Amino acid sequence: MLETLICALFTILPDYLYRRFRQGKRIGIEINLFSVWYELRWGITGCAIMALTVITTLFYFHPATNSVVSYFRTVTILPQAGGRVLEIYVKNNELVNLGQPIFRLEDHSQRAQVEAAKAMIAEADASLKVAQTDLTEAIASIAGATAALRQAEEELERNVTLRDQGSTAVRLAEIDRFENLVAQRSAQRDAAIAQQAETQERIDSLIPAQKDNALAQFDAANAELEKTVVYAGVTGRVEQLSLQVGDYISPVLRPAGVLVPVTSGRSRFQAGFNQMAAQVIKPGMIGEIGCMTKPFTVIPMVVVAVQDVIPSGQVRPSDRLLDPQNNQQPGSIMVYLEPLYDGTAEALPPGSNCIANVYTDNHERLEDESLSTPHKIALHVIDTIGVVHAAGLRLRLLLMPVQTLVFSGGH
Repeated sequence: MLETLICALFTILPDYLYRRFRQGKRIGIEINLFSVWYELRWGITGCAIMALTVITTLFYFHPATNSVVSYFRTVTILPQAGGRVLEIYVKNNELVNLGQPIFRLEDHSQRAQVEAAKAMIAEADASLKVAQTDLTEAIASIAGATAALRQAEEELERNVTLRDQGSTAVRLAEIDRFENLVAQRSAQRDAAIAQQAETQERIDSLIPAQKDNALAQFDAANAELEKTVVYAGVTGRVEQLSLQVGDYISPVLRPAGVLVPVTSGRSRFQAGFNQMAAQVIKPGMIGEIGCMTKPFTVIPMVVVAVQDVIPSGQVRPSDRLLDPQNNQQPGSIMVYLEPLYDGTAEALPPGSNCIANVYTDNHERLEDESLSTPHKIALHVIDTIGVVHAAGLRLRLLLMPVQTLVFSGGH
């Protein structure tokens, strides 16, 4: 409408002024409701052609859309294992920090496993003390067996010397007895040495392995115990938390609620433009948005990224062949917008529904001296008619509350 009125100022109005003051035709007589087309045919035709040209140029080089949303993610509050709720630490719609506990499940079996693992660690420590005592006893046994063996060897050596000297004071049976005693005490010493080696092996390898196993079981049991407490994975606000003590929560059957991160969706908007804008919208372009959550306010934006694929072409492997005619609606170009100035969009809650314009700027191209005059004029016209689109955006923002609250019944 605004474009048509502007075009009428350069077509229909001059045609009417010519016929009224140059040809002397008067409204209501020569120019009436029935002769208006014939009398103003050149102005009306020119207005229609110019309006269509301006509107086409305007919407092509300065794209607009009604589909602008600030998407935000949510984090599902789920335990790692199922169980009944024992204690709840937060309330619905409460702001929680990263790592803050939200609720706790029953943990009787997990605590029993932790205590059992602690008992195994204590048992391993006690076994180490007993083994160290056994090692001391084995060393003492070796010393005693060595001394007894040395004494028996000396007695055997003395009797053998007397026998070799032909003394009648020694008997052969006594020599045999000492030989058997030496062999016996040598075996006792070897047994004591083996006992020392076995005890040392227990101290060096077996008992540490048992303690390591007990520590691993303690860590595993403690990890299972920690799973009974559900912590906030991000800083955010708890929503839809409808828990009561005694409720059964499962990571598969029933989530506890959702957590909305405080930074998600803030100061970042996603706009869907028609596919005609694919070759026009580029990162760095300036735009404007107006949102229903903050009426009568225009927020300058800048294009930070343009998605290089169109969602309507997304496919998943299936047992059916694709048929392009099944795509009833063409997909849109996803454009990411951020505020041109910091802090201007902080009052907009995530999920706000907005409208947006993006403006083509040929200022840098106009500095190229190699451009022809008609080309420069065309670029100037393209940049200038962006003002019309900006005015149209502001007019729509003025009418938005009336349209929403009055004509749409507040929906």
